[in-house]
Amino acid sequence: MVTLAEVARHAGVSASTVSYVLSGKRSISAATRQRVRDSIEHLGYHPHAGARALASSRSRVIALMVPLCTDMYVPVMMEIAIAVATTARAHGYDVLLLTGEEGPAAVQRVTGSGLAEAMILMDIQLDDERLPSLRGGGQPAVLVGLPADPSGLTCVDLDFTATGALCADHLAVGHRELAVIGEAPGVHERHTGFAERTLAGLRDRAARHGISVLHRPCEGGYGPLVGTLGRIFDERPGTTGFVVQNEAVVEPLLALLRQDGRAVPEDVSVVAVCPEQVATQASVRLTSVAVPAQELGRRAVELLMAKLRGRPGEEVVLLPPELTVRDSSGWAPDVNCR
Repeated sequence: MVTLAEVARHAGVSASTVSYVLSGKRSISAATRQRVRDSIEHLGYHPHAGARALASSRSRVIALMVPLCTDMYVPVMMEIAIAVATTARAHGYDVLLLTGEEGPAAVQRVTGSGLAEAMILMDIQLDDERLPSLRGGGQPAVLVGLPADPSGLTCVDLDFTATGALCADHLAVGHRELAVIGEAPGVHERHTGFAERTLAGLRDRAARHGISVLHRPCEGGYGPLVGTLGRIFDERPGTTGFVVQNEAVVEPLLALLRQDGRAVPEDVSVVAVCPEQVATQASVRLTSVAVPAQELGRRAVELLMAKLRGRPGEEVVLLPPELTVRDSSGWAPDVNCR
């Protein structure tokens, strides 16, 4: 391992000069600074992270709390996490991965130990038990998600309330009975923010259009959906529109509708809240509101960097939803005018 002293000898300067170039604490001439940087690159020197943290009181580490729940769609979570890691690295920060299951204890451990300079939390529930520790810890933090009370917090998320409303508006073309196939029951039992807000926005806007809404959570996969879809048509045989916020049931739903002799979109319309890739690669290209996972991860880090630079105050950033019309939605079958 190359040492700071070896860099100093190679550059023909003192060890303290190398340290000042690295820390930026003192003004060094441009020529000397460049000579030191050339030596660092030539020798492949990397400052010792622990020593650097002790000297500067900065770890250059962001803690990221990622959910590992089996009832969540992992690809979206990982896409956000990768965007956080790559954006943080561009700012010279590394990422410490924590599991959401550790809850408030993990928040307290990170804020109390100096393991990381700041935190990003995912899988935010409406009354998230981690938030009191976060508010009381005094450490910069950003939530990817929106709790019921965001006061004193910095949050970034897709505007899921507007997303639900947008889906209802799109289907207000003769459809009078909609069914929402939601995330797994555990997601709703935890009152996870994105699922609850989508449903609230959809119900409110559907009511304005005079549309009835039936919501049924569903575990992922073909088997659970068979029972869920059967119950929906038993309860509401006039259902002509589906809003799906559960990536794992998208393809099973399309298959079961075909088996039941219901053509999409001639007999039944389907709108999904899902990643673009899921919508475009389905057997029927889905009308959808995309989940901007990469943008959420990137914006979370940018907001955190601003806080680390001393920008005060709270901030809630809600990305506006965009609905892309594809092949899975249209007028209700009993509406003749087009």
